Formats: sequence, structure tokens, C-alpha cells
Amino acid sequence: MRLAERLLGLTLVGADWVFWILIALSVLSVAVMVERAIRMGGRSIDSDRLAREVLDRLSGGDVGGARRALSSARSPESDVVLAGIEHFDRGAGAVSAAMASARSRLRMDLERNLGVLGTLGNNAPFIGLFGTVLGIIKAFADLAHNQSGGIQVVMTGIAEALVATALGLVVAIPAVIAFNAFQGRIRRILGRVDALANTVIVAMSRPTTDAVKTGSQG
Repeated sequence: MRLAERLLGLTLVGADWVFWILIALSVLSVAVMVERAIRMGGRSIDSDRLAREVLDRLSGGDVGGARRALSSARSPESDVVLAGIEHFDRGAGAVSAAMASARSRLRMDLERNLGVLGTLGNNAPFIGLFGTVLGIIKAFADLAHNQSGGIQVVMTGIAEALVATALGLVVAIPAVIAFNAFQGRIRRILGRVDALANTVIVAMSRPTTDAVKTGSQG
């Protein structure tokens, strides 16, 4: 009983401190959303057009022209492929490895801090529910010490406690929406990276294919 009484004493502080935690988490969530939106909000490129231009230039042996086309695009997709083009003279294996490395770095950069939004989306409602439970405990404790107030004392305390659950949902819902939106954006960027990278590999394999055809005709 002594332990239960001590725990009860700790819970009687109410849910006010939970409110402040949720407010701080909401500020953190908004800050992450803004930072990620700025990071992923670069100008969009016509990846199909760029892929055709890179393919044509590389197929014609104009590696410098392909570099210039990728540099002028100034996008995450072109930066990854440009990292591979820098090793063009070392063969397809080196180019592929360089692009894979750049792609991994890009993905880590794009996914930075998204774990914060995922964690808040999953756990903010539970933090709010915890605050509600604390508020309800305090409401019944107040009723025990002031029975003349009747049910009104309990209802007022419960109404205040439910604010914690509502605040938890207010923090969680935008975090989940933003998390899913950013994940979709990352998938689209990486998809364009893969498409452009494969274009480079195809361009590098063309001379070999042409040589095989020539040899078979002879």
C-alpha cells in the first residue's frame, strides 16, 4: 500500500506537464517538416529529356557534353549520375559502383530526421493518452477530497484531461501525413536516379554490343 500511495502521489501532479511536452514536440515536428520541405523542394527536372541527352552524348563519345548536361541540371538525380560519369574512363563497373555509393549517400541525406516524424506519429497519441489518464486520476482524487462538489468536479477534471488526448492527435496526424508525403517524394527521386543511372550503363554497353554485331557479320 505504501508503494501504491507513493505512486498515487506522483500522479496527482496532473497533466499540465504533459501538455508542455506535447507543445514542445509539435514545435519540433513543424521544424523538421519545414527543414525537409526545403531540402526536397529543389527545382524539378525533365528526367526523360535529360536521360535522352545523356544517352545521345555518351553514345557519341561526348563524355564532356554529358558532364555539362548533368551539371546544368543541378538536381539530386543528376548529381548521383555525375558522380559515376567522373569514373567513365575506368569502365562500367567503376561507374556503377560510384553511382551506387552516391545514391546511398543521397538516400541517407533525404531520410535524415524523418525518423522524428515517424516516432511522433506513432507515439504522440500515447503521450496524450497518458496525460488523460493522469488527469482522470487527479479528477477522482479531487472528488475524494471535495465530495461536496459532486459529479461536476469530476466532469471538469475529465474534460481538462481529454485535452491531452486531443493535443496528442494534433501532433501525430500532421507528422504522419508529412512522413508519408516525404517518403513518397524520396521514392520518386530515387526512381529517377535509377532510371538515369541505367541510361548511363546502357550507353557504356553500346560499343560492346556494336562490336559483337560487327564481328558476327564478318
